[in-house]
Amino acid sequence: MANPNPNPQRTYVPLTCHGHSRPVTHISFSPLEQDDSYYLISACKDGNPMLRDGQTGDWIGTFIGHKGAVYQSRLSPDASTAATASADFTAKIWDTHTGEVLCTLQHDHVVRAISYPPDSAMLLATGGNENKLRIFDLTSVKPVENGEAVPQTFPSSAGYEIGSHTAAIKFIVWTRDPNILITASDNVLRWFDLTSRQVVKQEVLDGEILSCELCGLAPELLSKKDIGGGLPVLSVAAGQCVYFWGGMDATTELKSFPMGFEVASVALDPKARKLVVGENNPKTWARVYRWDDGVEIEIHKGHHGPVWSIAFSPDGKLYATGSEDGTIKMWKNCEGYYGLWRGGAGGNGAERSAE
Repeated sequence: MANPNPNPQRTYVPLTCHGHSRPVTHISFSPLEQDDSYYLISACKDGNPMLRDGQTGDWIGTFIGHKGAVYQSRLSPDASTAATASADFTAKIWDTHTGEVLCTLQHDHVVRAISYPPDSAMLLATGGNENKLRIFDLTSVKPVENGEAVPQTFPSSAGYEIGSHTAAIKFIVWTRDPNILITASDNVLRWFDLTSRQVVKQEVLDGEILSCELCGLAPELLSKKDIGGGLPVLSVAAGQCVYFWGGMDATTELKSFPMGFEVASVALDPKARKLVVGENNPKTWARVYRWDDGVEIEIHKGHHGPVWSIAFSPDGKLYATGSEDGTIKMWKNCEGYYGLWRGGAGGNGAERSAE
């Protein structure tokens, strides 16, 4: 990457979200609601995924029921349900209003990855240490009625198996083309065409893939002038490089950056044209770079362990980092008043904890 900016911008004081007791493995935001609110969900090795207010980090609830580490958690496109992937050989679907389990999807080994389609909560893709990609039909899952849920259990055989892998599936991305689904396994990205069940593209990267996410803001906030031309961008961290692909099926290579250090995660703000990169062992910082020239513009030093996951909010006004140290930090990405920040270059003037 290019040399650091000699005049870096001043950073806002982050909000720190406590509550987890072990490393935070994954974080993700919900889409933007009609009232401009949104939510943050986190996965953790303590087995207790948490739901938070996306703007403030304030705790809303904890999903109780897994018996092992939770590696990923995601909210459905309408935020009515949440999906979690766990070391207890299950993926679970939860009602986000009551926190109750709606459905348990059984597997024959650790589940590491989950993904909803871009516009539906009726399907879920799963993957993990079985090296198998499955798609489950959730249309028969019963909603909460009269304040009570009737949990269902689906066997692994209920999932529709697609393709084959030689190593555990760590990430699944459902592209804006609902027929194209991407998996990250070891150092290989595979693009699957669901209609033919065949791999239509494959990329071998610099090292093991530790982060693979579709990065974009709310559709109404994006334009053709933004990175990706108004569509989300596939952002991948592997080895000592970060990579980006665009298009409806995320097959168009946009850019890659050699970082010069081991990377654990990456996220992209396509409108502000910046990327945030999380460091892997032995380093613990998150570094911010300009997309156009690769100049480093900020360094975030608040974590005390590798930064395993980074995500921008759907309005682009903040981003969150999840770390080995068991905390989530929220960093302001706009000027003026927002959420719990009072405005000005120093935010509140002191670090604030969101319980």
